[in-house]
Amino acid sequence: MTNPMDDQTQPAPPDTDGEVLGAPSPQSPDDQLERDPQNWTTGDDPATEAQKSYLDRLASAAGQQIPAEGLTKAQASEHIDRLQSETGMEPRES
Repeated sequence: MTNPMDDQTQPAPPDTDGEVLGAPSPQSPDDQLERDPQNWTTGDDPATEAQKSYLDRLASAAGQQIPAEGLTKAQASEHIDRLQSETGMEPRES
């Protein structure tokens, strides 16, 4: 008798000609590419409210002040990365 659990086939990929997100198999964080925030298409857009809120928490924990006026998404991301390293704070799990 065959155990149905032995057949661990992956579901067929969606039949699409368009852009696909994700990967056909799990990847470790080390396998994922990291893009420089300065090269983001939206990097020059204003920082989001979520970025500013989290950056406020990180900067407060580090005893630093960061001007919010004119802060871009790319700049906010770079500050967040730097302050996470300095404070050891990581984003909350949702």
